[in-house]
Amino acid sequence: MHAITRSGWIEVISGSMFSGKTEELLRRLRRAEIAGRSVGVFTPAVDDRYGETTIGSHAGRQWEATVVDNEGEGPRDILDDRPIAEVIAIDEANFFSNALVDVCETLADGGSRVIVSGTDQTFRGEPFEPLPQLMATAEYVDKLQAVCSECGEPASRNQRLIDGAPAHADDPTILVGAAESYEARCRDCHVLVTGRSDD
Repeated sequence: MHAITRSGWIEVISGSMFSGKTEELLRRLRRAEIAGRSVGVFTPAVDDRYGETTIGSHAGRQWEATVVDNEGEGPRDILDDRPIAEVIAIDEANFFSNALVDVCETLADGGSRVIVSGTDQTFRGEPFEPLPQLMATAEYVDKLQAVCSECGEPASRNQRLIDGAPAHADDPTILVGAAESYEARCRDCHVLVTGRSDD
C-alpha cells in the first residue's frame, strides 16, 4: 500500500451505503493487526447501530471502538488518545464535523496511517462533508459501489425511504439507519422528492 517510511498518510474508503466500506475498513484493520501494528478505532457518538462502542458492517463483522463526540470540536478528542496508534481507523466520517479534516492531517503528519470510512453523498446526491475534503487531501481514495436495489446496475447513491417511499429533499440530512431507511440506487433510479402536495 505504501513505502515503509516514517511518514504517515490518509486513506479514504467511500461510496454509497451497502457498498462494503466498513467491511473494507475492518479488512485493513485485521491486516494491520496481523502485521503487529498498534491500532486505534473511533466511531461517532451519533451512530450506535452496532452497539455504543463498536463499529460494524451490514455483514455482521465488528470491532471495538472509542466513541467520539462528532459535533463541533469533538473530533479533536481523537488526538487525546495516548499513545497515538500506528494505525488510526475512523468509521462513519460523514457524521463528523469538518474538524475531522485537521485531526486526520495532524495524525498523518505525526506518522500514523489514517484510514477513514464514510459515505461521500447525502441522500440528496450532494457532497457529504467532511468526506469530499478528506478525499481531496488523502494519499489514497477508494470509492466503492453497491448494487442498485431497483435495476441491479452499480449504485453510487443513497435512497432514503420514509414508510417505503422516497424522502423529501427538505428532510434532515442525518438519519442513522440501515435497510429499513435506505437503499443503494444508481443515478437513474435515485429519486428525490422536491414538491410538497397540499392536503
